[in-house]
Amino acid sequence: MADLPLTLMPQTPADHAAIEKLDERAFGPGRFARSAYRLREGVGPDYNLSFVARIGTLLVGAILMTPIFCGKRPALLLGPLTVDPPFRSSGIGEELVKTSLKAARAAGHKLVLLVGDMSYYGKLGFSPVPPGRLIFAGPVDPERLLYCELVKGAFDGVQGRLRRGMPKA
Repeated sequence: MADLPLTLMPQTPADHAAIEKLDERAFGPGRFARSAYRLREGVGPDYNLSFVARIGTLLVGAILMTPIFCGKRPALLLGPLTVDPPFRSSGIGEELVKTSLKAARAAGHKLVLLVGDMSYYGKLGFSPVPPGRLIFAGPVDPERLLYCELVKGAFDGVQGRLRRGMPKA
């Protein structure tokens, strides 16, 4: 990663078209059927916590943070985390996650959830949600439902259905 002239910056609505193309290359059209996409539907990302990665002017990565509720508690849903396939395994994804988590913590958020691989996200501070604690509206492999406490104890007592946060204005 040190040899890449990488720039991370907050996302803006102007990045949307480039991010859509990046998501299409990385995940294909089936991404819209995933439960995490359904949970984000109709809810805008928090642009202060969502970032893009560029090498020069080329957008090579993006991460979204979207407000959700875990039962009655507010939280953030991380994802999608997208890195252009030729740039994977270069640390860009990890830098995007660390940057978003740091921004979320600084903004006073306490809890972040995602659907992903523990082998990747575990090293970034995520843990598996204990079975039965949270209910996703659609099918999700329970072993891939992960959480990260931005404040110690933020996951204590959290349970219930995951649901959308504030709708787009």
